[in-house]
Amino acid sequence: MKVVVVDGGGLMGVETALCVRDHGHEVALVRAPGDPHGPLSDEVAEALRGCSVLVDLAHQPSAGIGTLSEDHGLVVDEAALVDSWAASTGALLGAGAAAGVRHHVCLSVVGVDRIGSEGVFRALRNREAMVRRSGIPYSILRATQTFDAAEDIAAAATEDWIVWVPAAEVRPVSLTDVATLLAHTAVTRPVNGVREIAGPEQFRLDAFVRTALLTEAEYRQVRTDGLSPFYGARLRPRDLLPGPDAFIARTTYREWFAGRPAPDTTS
Repeated sequence: MKVVVVDGGGLMGVETALCVRDHGHEVALVRAPGDPHGPLSDEVAEALRGCSVLVDLAHQPSAGIGTLSEDHGLVVDEAALVDSWAASTGALLGAGAAAGVRHHVCLSVVGVDRIGSEGVFRALRNREAMVRRSGIPYSILRATQTFDAAEDIAAAATEDWIVWVPAAEVRPVSLTDVATLLAHTAVTRPVNGVREIAGPEQFRLDAFVRTALLTEAEYRQVRTDGLSPFYGARLRPRDLLPGPDAFIARTTYREWFAGRPAPDTTS
């Protein structure tokens, strides 16, 4: 069976592809189209030939979804983001249908069903809806924030050299654990529904981000403000927590943190 993994060039795509290969299947890893309103790239179209399963990792929350401002943190143009992600998702779904893809796997974010109408979550909810309506058998995997994402969360939340985060609870998860479950989902039958994955420990978002920024070179302070947005969305305290049926990964934050590369403090 041939599996195509489409991502934005991050480690999630690499690790997912390696896990699919370890399952004994042919796999191709390709970059998502740079221009969401342009034609599907030749590389993606070529990779989809003979493809049975398409794993879409292309659109995830990041500081790159808007404009970073020193005074206001991340500023998100929600309408433009929804339009952009819809265009690229539609192109990918259309190309997959034309190629005879029999299973579309979509990585999304825990909390989409509860937040959904603001910031990046508005675009994520619309993307999920497009996958459901596509007519292609599908599996949607919603993940909590990965351990690696804390520094990006801080970048998006920095205003006047202070990192302002909402008073939300999180259960961050190892990127490797998410990639492993993505690969398993890809090589099994479509669930035609949603699964969730979360880490084994629960933290306050400010504690999670503060720990990630503990380096000698870090000058920012992390503070909590219930009105601070999270990638353009206002959160209630439990909006980012998984439901009771979520798959709970095994890797703890302490284990991951102890093994991560030391930050570069020379620049």
